Amino acid sequence: MGADVSVLSIQQLNVSYQQNHVIKDMELTINPGEIVALFGPSGCGKTTILKSVAGLLEQANGYITIAGRPVLSGTKSVATEKRKVGLIFQDYALFPHLTVSENIAFGLTHLSKPQSAEKVSQMLALVKMSEYADSYPSQLSGGQQQRIAIVRALACEPDILLFDEAFSNIDPQFRFELIADIRDLLKHQHIAAMFVTHNQDEAFAFCDKIAVMNAGKIEQIDNAEGLFSKPQTRFVAEFLGQGLWQTATIKTSNQLSTEFGDIEYLGEQDLSSKLGQQVQVYLRPHQLQLLANEHATLNVNHERFIGDGYESSVELDQRLIQVKSYLPNLGRRVEVQVKGQIQKVFFN
Repeated sequence: MGADVSVLSIQQLNVSYQQNHVIKDMELTINPGEIVALFGPSGCGKTTILKSVAGLLEQANGYITIAGRPVLSGTKSVATEKRKVGLIFQDYALFPHLTVSENIAFGLTHLSKPQSAEKVSQMLALVKMSEYADSYPSQLSGGQQQRIAIVRALACEPDILLFDEAFSNIDPQFRFELIADIRDLLKHQHIAAMFVTHNQDEAFAFCDKIAVMNAGKIEQIDNAEGLFSKPQTRFVAEFLGQGLWQTATIKTSNQLSTEFGDIEYLGEQDLSSKLGQQVQVYLRPHQLQLLANEHATLNVNHERFIGDGYESSVELDQRLIQVKSYLPNLGRRVEVQVKGQIQKVFFN
């Protein structure tokens, strides 16, 4: 595969179930060694895209190439087993009656027995599980089973790995240790991956880019920092976490005025010709602070401890505002002030 060839290219992908158009003119590219998440609410089409790439959907219509080879052209589709994709699911999908070694060797029928044994040994060494070669899946933890499922897929030397909610069944205590280990493994092997998830923390920890999906379309694709600080649509802003839509007035090219005070603007949009215009900004809890003021009209009536501080709730103009504080404010009169910077404004 040439350096300029993407591992996965999706163009004009459409999927309909009866009269329900689930995927609409989807476009997506994944480059060598890149890990990309399909992230969005239930029913947005994430798994439908994964199944289309894997060749598991008859309804898929469009153009998909894997490592430069067409696997979908219009409605003409290449069989799953000929696409060189590795599939990893949340339920591990290991054969319970086979040992760990036998599970890994299952798809290596094209190799001689010595070659297969050597490949299995290499795969077990990659995940530091050589001592479990003769164990059965029921004797392993969830994280260990998923490691075996992943190296079983890698043993067949796929061009891309497809993860479908692959970490959701792992105990939260060990989930992100597993995610870090698997990410390091894929990066070391320079393996590309598509990762379907509805868990934001998993997407941010595992992936180089995140494609935020809504109603069958990608609203924005970027790295975690870009999505969080520069959402391109209102949906992306809201989907990445709770916040408060606030009207702001453009005071200067890099300063906005709000009812909670001025806030610095560091975005790429040129505001110099729009002074005095009103825009909408999405303020997250960390961009607001509460100041005790016995003359203020706002009260903190609800508050909860969140580990590294407190989340206080105040009601303003029938809007419930969530603000994070290091110190408790329950029962106090407070005023709200804005802090930090904004990198995206939305015009009305």
